[in-house]
Amino acid sequence: MRLQDAEISRGFIMIRICFLLLALASWAAAQTSSPTPAASPSPSSSPTPSPAAPPKVTKVVDGHLELDVVITVEVEHLSEWVTKNDPTKLVPYLNGLPIRGNYPEQIHASKNHVHFHLQLTPENRKEWVDLLGEPPGTRRPVAFSVGPENQAPFDSVFDKSNQIPLTVISPVYGVIAFVVVLVTLLLLVWLARSTNLIRNSGPCPVPGKLQPYNLGRVQMAFWFFLIYASYVTIWLITDALDTITPSLLGLMGISAGTALGEAMIDSGKDSASADQLRTLTGEKQALEQSIPELQKQIESINANANLTPEDTSNRDSLNNQLQTNRSRLAEITPQIQNLTPAPADEVSKGFLRDILSDGSGYSFHRFQIFAWTIVLGIMFVSSVYNSLNMPEFSATLLGLMGLSSGTYIGFKFPEQK
Repeated sequence: MRLQDAEISRGFIMIRICFLLLALASWAAAQTSSPTPAASPSPSSSPTPSPAAPPKVTKVVDGHLELDVVITVEVEHLSEWVTKNDPTKLVPYLNGLPIRGNYPEQIHASKNHVHFHLQLTPENRKEWVDLLGEPPGTRRPVAFSVGPENQAPFDSVFDKSNQIPLTVISPVYGVIAFVVVLVTLLLLVWLARSTNLIRNSGPCPVPGKLQPYNLGRVQMAFWFFLIYASYVTIWLITDALDTITPSLLGLMGISAGTALGEAMIDSGKDSASADQLRTLTGEKQALEQSIPELQKQIESINANANLTPEDTSNRDSLNNQLQTNRSRLAEITPQIQNLTPAPADEVSKGFLRDILSDGSGYSFHRFQIFAWTIVLGIMFVSSVYNSLNMPEFSATLLGLMGLSSGTYIGFKFPEQK
């Protein structure tokens, strides 16, 4: 009985061992079939993306730096840059100065090309004046780049050590304009020296000589040529046509008014003198004819042996008339001489002496207007050269010039010719 119970216990133990082995086998199979989770990559082992290369100006493919010229600029890595930026706000940079508002005409990002039409506008005039003013010649070397309008420009091969020429004056048009201005100047000088263009009007009484230079006409010619040459120069550099300022018109009006007033005063003097001279000359001729006739009548009466009281009375009357005529002739002869200018007074004595002196010698009012004209002329040329713009004279300067001209015109009335 005990043997049978022991065998039954061993059977239960074997059965439990079998179930345990089956459980272990199932667990091992499950572990083998389940996927192994992939190891998460460590942050230190992940690849770092390389940054995009910055744009760089490498070449001016077409055109050259000059106002009103279209240029094509090659910008390396432009195609990558435009994916995150706005290329329509790119502008040229010359010597580090942004040419504001000068946006691209065309953009070819696939070719890394940008097209600009270089133009002068009110928005970028100051920058162009800084670049083109005080020109050392027809060209000026500059550093060139491209970049966003309100940011730093791109890197460029055309830096300070490798500058590119900026054309200030087109060689072809420059030569043509220079020839035109030079011919005008030479023609003006030749006419001034050989004709009465800026001299007193009328023929010279001395054959082969010329009238003296006229201060008012010289001043008018001076301002004409300055404005003429400056207008051509500014147009040649900036293509600007409307450069005549209101104050400049006032200055031209003052010089023209001076010349016109002087001409009217001289004409009035000449007309009055001519009328008076003509009257006195006619009277002198009549006196010179009457004196010999009176003398003959007196001699005829004196030739009579027997003089009647009537003859004596006639003779006395003729003697009185003869003395009166002689006295009048002696009186008007110097007047005629004063009214008749000496031939030497109507001949030029040299440019400076002609414009600075009158019949009584050198005059301060003439020197004053001459000096202020020279000073304003120097200011005028300096303004055009430095700022490429006609100067805007203040009302005070124009008033000073007008006062000098008015003083000169006022002294013309008593001035001796």
